Amino acid sequence: MLNATPLLLLALLLPFLLLGLMLCMERVERPLRVDSVSEQLQSFLDTARPDEVETYVSEGFAPALERYWRRRRLSRLLPGRPR
Repeated sequence: MLNATPLLLLALLLPFLLLGLMLCMERVERPLRVDSVSEQLQSFLDTARPDEVETYVSEGFAPALERYWRRRRLSRLLPGRPR
């Protein structure tokens, strides 16, 4: 007859292992739920140029935001431009 002790031990510990995994995932997900992304998007859409909005629609938020910040950096470097 097979020794059932390891199988019984696994069956008893599995719920606790799953609970521990769920708690770890909660810690990972918590910072991702922060509204900073939606605040960045709102600020971007309020001040973006049409070509930057077109980039957002066609390529996604990250490339459009990069173009936006690149434009902002360039405008600060040019003389005579409002900051």
